[in-house]
Amino acid sequence: MKRQIRVWMKQTSLLLLLGAVLSFCRAQSQMDGEETGVDEEHVELFTTPTTKMAAATSDFGYNLFRVLASREASSNIFLAPISVSAVLTQLSLGTSESAERQLFRALRYHTLQDPALHTTLKDLLASVRTPGKGLSTAQRIYLARRLRLKQDFFTLVEQRYGVRPKALLGGSKDVKEINDWVSQETGGTVQRFLSKPLPRNAGVNAVSAAHFKGKWVIRLSQTGELGTFQVDGGTPVRIPIMQQDNYPVKMGADSDLGCMITQIQMQDDISMFIFLPDEVTTNMTLLEDSLTAEFVQDLSMTLLPAHVSLTMPVLKFSYSTNLLPLLGNAGFADWLQNTGLEKISAQPAVLSSVSHKVVMETAPEGNEYASATSPSGHLSYSVNRPFLFLIRDEVSGALLVIGRVTNPKDLAV
Repeated sequence: MKRQIRVWMKQTSLLLLLGAVLSFCRAQSQMDGEETGVDEEHVELFTTPTTKMAAATSDFGYNLFRVLASREASSNIFLAPISVSAVLTQLSLGTSESAERQLFRALRYHTLQDPALHTTLKDLLASVRTPGKGLSTAQRIYLARRLRLKQDFFTLVEQRYGVRPKALLGGSKDVKEINDWVSQETGGTVQRFLSKPLPRNAGVNAVSAAHFKGKWVIRLSQTGELGTFQVDGGTPVRIPIMQQDNYPVKMGADSDLGCMITQIQMQDDISMFIFLPDEVTTNMTLLEDSLTAEFVQDLSMTLLPAHVSLTMPVLKFSYSTNLLPLLGNAGFADWLQNTGLEKISAQPAVLSSVSHKVVMETAPEGNEYASATSPSGHLSYSVNRPFLFLIRDEVSGALLVIGRVTNPKDLAV
């Protein structure tokens, strides 16, 4: 049964003191004062091959993020799922038929019934990487030269995705080669992808990187003043903040998840969803477990508009990890037992690493300035404690970036 968020809204002005819990009330009659819950009719988004693919890559991303979150229970963590999906899908072109079925199941493709799956994914990638959306990605397979490589695999991947797998040279030469290529593909925004050489016995290596810097629909101001951010079990930290009065958002409160949910519009149909727990906590397991493509789509249909006095951290970070150790717990256990990479090499080929890096900036830039004639915002909304966020393409429903921020002071580029 589809899960619904409960949202309420008062007929009079919304009011929230800084740091207090947000509660929305459904429009009501002042004569009887009776509250009524919203029961929005679900509007199906995932009806075309591209939006179904977006849902699959998103659900894969939410699942992988949960595994990453459980491994690093109280840390800042970030992921660009669509980039990871893309590089593992490239890898599927080198697998046996049975291994491909297992890999597609883990990637959530098994329900798509899409005979042009690779074309659909390529089209989705192109649509979310249009310049105005602020996303750039890089995905490539790197292979050990010692393997007797099959050139048909190189040609097929290049035909499908416009990037040719590359044979490794060994040692520091590989570091420079990979770093230079990732930087070139992302317009110089993702630097130093690798800090050390790949494992000496490296066989098949999947590389994925992403950079996101979207612009707000309305510009935020950054005065240079520092704001206070509460941390779980520690002394509050002082961090750079962005703020704006009378800022239009969509909001709601979910009592089951114990959090406030806010959707902030960015340019070119990109949205940032912020999930702000009611308490200062890094334990967001219940919230993380609730995330699916369908749930987030429901949110976009159900949250209610409001004008707020908005304050949020300036986020600027890079995050790198090898995802290979996580894949077994993310649905890939059967495939990893026999990756079936027989179309890549005549010799047994082993997946050695799934290197991933995401870089993101939330600068105050926007397409327009806040209007002085906007409805007066009596509601204060401050992202001043650990939170979870996601960046979503509203046209396709694709999850672009997801992250958990427990302490912005620890973020590094």
